[in-house]
Amino acid sequence: MRKIYYLNDDWKFSKIEQERPTILPEEWEDVTVPHTWNNIDGQDGGSDFHRGIGYYAKEIGYSSVDPGDRVYLEFEGVGNTAEVYVNDKKIIRHEGGFSTFRVDVTETLQKDRTNLIVVSADNSHQDNVYPQTADFTFYGGMYRDVKCIVVPETHFDLDFWGGKGLTVSSKIDGEHAWVSAETFITNPQETDQVVVTIYDESEQIVSESYLSANEKQTHSLFVQNAHLWQGIEDPYLYHVTASLVRNNDVVDEVSCLLGIREFHVDPQKGFFLNGKSMPLRGVSRHQDKCGIGNALTEADHWEDALIIKEIGANTVRLAHYQHNQAFYDACDILGFVVWAEIPFISAMNADPSAHVNARSQMQELIVQNYNHPSICFWGISNEITISGDSEQLIENLKDLNELTHSLDNTRLTTMAQVSMLPMESEHNQITDIVSYNHYFGWYFGEIEENDQWFDAFHTKYPERAIGISEYGCEANIRIHTDNPGRGDYSEEYQAIYHEHLAQMIEERPWLWATHNWNMFDFGADNRDEGGVLGRNNKGLVTLDRKIKKDSFYIYKAYWSNEPFVHIAGRRYAERPYDKMDVKVYSNQPSVTLSVNGKEFGTLEGKKVFVFKNVPLENEFIQISAQTDEWTDSVTFRKVTKSNPAYVLDDAVDMSNVQNWFDDIKADQVNIEIDPSAYSIQDTVGEILKNEEAGDVLIEAARAITKALLKKGSLGMMKDRKVEELLRTLVPDIPEVAVNHLNKQLQKIKK
Repeated sequence: MRKIYYLNDDWKFSKIEQERPTILPEEWEDVTVPHTWNNIDGQDGGSDFHRGIGYYAKEIGYSSVDPGDRVYLEFEGVGNTAEVYVNDKKIIRHEGGFSTFRVDVTETLQKDRTNLIVVSADNSHQDNVYPQTADFTFYGGMYRDVKCIVVPETHFDLDFWGGKGLTVSSKIDGEHAWVSAETFITNPQETDQVVVTIYDESEQIVSESYLSANEKQTHSLFVQNAHLWQGIEDPYLYHVTASLVRNNDVVDEVSCLLGIREFHVDPQKGFFLNGKSMPLRGVSRHQDKCGIGNALTEADHWEDALIIKEIGANTVRLAHYQHNQAFYDACDILGFVVWAEIPFISAMNADPSAHVNARSQMQELIVQNYNHPSICFWGISNEITISGDSEQLIENLKDLNELTHSLDNTRLTTMAQVSMLPMESEHNQITDIVSYNHYFGWYFGEIEENDQWFDAFHTKYPERAIGISEYGCEANIRIHTDNPGRGDYSEEYQAIYHEHLAQMIEERPWLWATHNWNMFDFGADNRDEGGVLGRNNKGLVTLDRKIKKDSFYIYKAYWSNEPFVHIAGRRYAERPYDKMDVKVYSNQPSVTLSVNGKEFGTLEGKKVFVFKNVPLENEFIQISAQTDEWTDSVTFRKVTKSNPAYVLDDAVDMSNVQNWFDDIKADQVNIEIDPSAYSIQDTVGEILKNEEAGDVLIEAARAITKALLKKGSLGMMKDRKVEELLRTLVPDIPEVAVNHLNKQLQKIKK
């Protein structure tokens, strides 16, 4: 029988550039896997997190094996490329930091000695490996479990793209269902059999099939009175076991969960699960945490899943890469409908070897996750046109879409488009369904433009299913104001933004799915936003998972059936006035407010309740909100002057960006370039290295794009020439604006 040993303990680690060791380096740091070397410097800002090779070394003995047994090493995730050596012999190179890979080491391990395993993990930029660039930290390390798997010579296949040698799918037939189980066997013997057994949640056998153990065999099993997997409403799961039987012995065995379900997307009515309308409303998630980076434990993954469950979401977009199997399992168990995707994000490399890598990452994503009933959508790209469009890009996307359908014809393909991509773009016709990342009301425009844009798309393309793959705005829970506005990073503005978006989404069931960006703040070491270094602060929950921002409770009011009441603005605790408005979120029909134990008033309403002119008569004021037996209480303090800590010193006033155009003269039509000075023909990265030139560029970029940009945001496109990037972001950019920017840059010598 198969034996599995975890190899997570007793590793030695070093990120110092050196020759690969041939004996265990005792002087190296002791670490336990999961491990990343960027858990601190990948979240502290400065765009200077360590990118390079980190070495891991470990000694293992030789497992007690039977004659003919095969020994595999399995790595569930190494960022972003890995080379594995056993006893100084290179046995595999794996390119892609988010998927499982295995290697047969039977012939390499030696029985009469300890065996040295050395893994070189490399998170430096590599032209042929995705992602090329993105707005999140590319953590390096051996950040998921490592295992040793011992199997008999005849076993369920371990060599095909990290799969388990078993795939299951289902088709509903009235009150019943048919389950197709494909098994893949390495070295089957003539008399071997495979038995596939389906158990219900009470561990009773509901169906079973015995067939000969061919290299590939399809089992068709009937489930009477099938209990369907109905998302968060009823995530019922069967358990499937495939056993390889030789005479009277089970020689190998694999298993998976099975959710019997069917789904479709109607462009006019949205998502349907098992024939039942179920508008998908949820969040996106990155796989990192404060001080831990991406080296999460199974407990960390479940903590995230349960927070998502609390908010009442029924869908999760797992961005922008393959996530840990533990999280997909949690989604199966809790009933979240999942969008899973590969890291083909922000920029395509034209090198054909890069497309080979995108294809291999898609193959791994699908093969390794085929059995998860929670996954209904495969994402082939995210904002890929932000770095420019081309015929090659379109062909590559079409090829990925075709590959995805060839690997799995039971699910739909999708992609997340960057906001400036025109509605009529050919890109919107490539995948089965499509979504857009829109940030009206944050990076540019007004909040109401979200409504206008999606209504316009839906009217223009009524037969095209459209969703929202990203929307959101940043909030630092320290920043507070009575006059919230775009770009101020206040918790109050984030709340106003999401109040509008939550209502806008609820009124449009034809949006096939909406995914808030993001459930949690996440590491982005290039960023310096909202007074916080190294993070994207758009989360509804902080990076350490300790504090749920006010906006979290807006969605809980819209999505969750769990009764609650929440007083907003609690971190804006010191108020320099005699009266204040108190905002309360709840999913109950009425809320009663009390001040220092005395009832102030009762409001009936929906989701958002605002009590006007609540008196602040004492220094400390206890305010309580109650609905039936549910109560929330917060203490506020009356002060004589505003707390300066509530103000963000470097907030961007987007109302002033038009001032940049004041000095433009209409006769500036010729671009002259002195190569000794900066120009629009330099790359973004070259210009940002000079503080003065960088300031000119960011001021101009804000004015031209009307977008809330910072140097960290532009830094993602550091390899693009300035003129090329601006023409991509704003196709109808005035020539006079381009010329004026060039003139300002030419004043600054290199």
